[in-house]
Amino acid sequence: MRSWGFFVSLGSMALLAGGLKWRSTHVANAAPVEAKVASSVEIEDVQLRALGGKARAEAKELPDLSRISVDDGTAVAPSIPSGRAIKLTVRPELQRFANKLLASHHLPEAAVVMTDVKTGHVIAYASHVENGRARDLCREATAPSASVFKIITASALLEKGVADINTLECYPDGGESRITPFHLRVDPARDHYCSTLAQAMGKSTNPVFARLASRHLQPSELEQKARTLGYGTPLPFDVPLTSSDITIPTDALGFARTAAGFWNSTLSPVHAAWLATTIARGGNAIDLHVVDGEPAEEHVVMAKDQADHVQDMLEHTVVEGTSRRAFHDGHGTPFLPGIRAVGKTGTLSDNEKNRFYTWFMGSATPEDAEKSPVAIAVLVVNRPTWKVKANVIAREMLRAYFAGEKLPHVTMPKIDRNASSAGSVAALKKPRAH
Repeated sequence: MRSWGFFVSLGSMALLAGGLKWRSTHVANAAPVEAKVASSVEIEDVQLRALGGKARAEAKELPDLSRISVDDGTAVAPSIPSGRAIKLTVRPELQRFANKLLASHHLPEAAVVMTDVKTGHVIAYASHVENGRARDLCREATAPSASVFKIITASALLEKGVADINTLECYPDGGESRITPFHLRVDPARDHYCSTLAQAMGKSTNPVFARLASRHLQPSELEQKARTLGYGTPLPFDVPLTSSDITIPTDALGFARTAAGFWNSTLSPVHAAWLATTIARGGNAIDLHVVDGEPAEEHVVMAKDQADHVQDMLEHTVVEGTSRRAFHDGHGTPFLPGIRAVGKTGTLSDNEKNRFYTWFMGSATPEDAEKSPVAIAVLVVNRPTWKVKANVIAREMLRAYFAGEKLPHVTMPKIDRNASSAGSVAALKKPRAH
């Protein structure tokens, strides 16, 4: 277990906790989910109590990751409170690209975390706030998990042995924007659509997950799987993280909706990157590090065969599902040839705050075994007129990384500093969980 060291200073805590506040996420048929973003003082107090006096005795300064700077060979962040430069594992060229990419789209808020799957090193860590002071969005867990939570549901189904990637489930029309009792009632006369669990993951088919969870899982089983995979407690990291929130309803409809990814959970970009890294590592979790030289600890959180099955399901997202268009050009040619790209999208809207959340988390593994696989998590928060979704940002980051690694036929993307809007307010009128 890593020895955590913290200091308590009102001025320094203001930097770490900048802009964190209560937020509420609203979706169809749901009461608001209140997700409290704990202050750094609150988070550190919990962690210090758990770690005991040794951590206090070995206290050390923390990097302010909202102020990362890069030169030709090094990325550093100023420590709090002294301002001493702390060397990071972040790759300067990738960090520059991430910052420019997010800024070019003028997004209200966005965050990118990219990791080396083998080492757990964070190689890109970028936050963008269009208006207002800089914040470290990567460590905040205020956005809804949306359909990224389907990974938790699928993992619970696999672990219990009640479904596999080829399990076929039929369902009626609808369910893109909400789950109602109509979608849970089995009726062969109207269940005209059928999908395997793997296809449902790729296309984020809400009724399939809602039905399978309702029939085969108990709320306690889904909650336990969520907590095993990082929900409900801050993950180990080089700065305190807000824990991703999880509340599993016990009523049948609320449970089904939650299992499909509509609400009752939040997610931080660091947590999403950790989850993608863990699945790519066959269920063998590794502590992520952004501070250079920190030791990494590993522990198994998922059986390898289950993790491999989840990885196979996530491939459907890119091959035929919600990210096929993002990862292929107009002729169907992949932007990442010779690389196995997998992932999961998530999309939900907050009509009261005019916020449209999109996620992409996943990994990319080159056929060339000498090249390291990477994992990525991207959160994009748009206004009703949305500019770009998270899967496109993730694609461009992966292209930039592998082009820098000189993989054949992978081209460096060009950043359009006059990027135009790609969607409209209609996205908020019918919120989707996908």
